[in-house]
Amino acid sequence: MLKKVDHIGIAVSDLEDSTRRYEKITGKESAQEEVVEEQKVETTFFPVGEVRLELLQGTSPDSPISKFIEKRGEGIHHICFEVEDLEEAKESLSRQGLQFIEQASGTGAGGSKVAFIHPKSTGGILMELVEYPKSSKT
Repeated sequence: MLKKVDHIGIAVSDLEDSTRRYEKITGKESAQEEVVEEQKVETTFFPVGEVRLELLQGTSPDSPISKFIEKRGEGIHHICFEVEDLEEAKESLSRQGLQFIEQASGTGAGGSKVAFIHPKSTGGILMELVEYPKSSKT
């Protein structure tokens, strides 16, 4: 059901400063910068082999990323797995007892469909599932 690890989400307080830092760390320029209004984040990605690093900065004090940083500080926020069919994956995992943060799927970066598995179901790790539009795989 899970195709691959798509990205690792990293919560940051200052996206511009963190982007410069990760450009030095990875030796690459950031790609796919965008604001995802529905998730209340500004984000950018760094390709590293088969996986990407996603830097996330909250766009408002009530965004999940802003709240995360306020409570825990900057750091790894989530691990994201790509799936072929998000709704099918959610149904299957729900039948196995995993709980999702929200019942409805949301919109993520690049027009993707996303859903988050509650950390209580995964031993403390927030997991995201992502389905990319068939026409534009990132």
